[in-house]
Amino acid sequence: MQVYDIKRGHYKTIEGTGLEKIMTDIFGEVEREGEKYKANYGAMSPITVWLKSKKELCVDIITETGVSDDIAMKTIKAKNEFLIKATGFSSKERSKRLQKKAKEGKL
Repeated sequence: MQVYDIKRGHYKTIEGTGLEKIMTDIFGEVEREGEKYKANYGAMSPITVWLKSKKELCVDIITETGVSDDIAMKTIKAKNEFLIKATGFSSKERSKRLQKKAKEGKL
């Protein structure tokens, strides 16, 4: 499981059914289990997402191995697109935040 920071002020776009809508737009069919959302897409079976707080998004992914390169690339692209829309941070910004947390010993 990975915990991602949510950009300040971005929570309003994912609260309520916002997170489910983003997942549906990117991954297709989404299943709701309490406060968690699950979807199967490409090599991810499943990707489970939930809000830990207004500042943190939890993402748990089980990845299939041995898929074709085409499916792997589509999966990575979809995951990155989802994380940009869900957190408000680009992949570069997310990486910098994780590195900063690691240096501070917060991981």
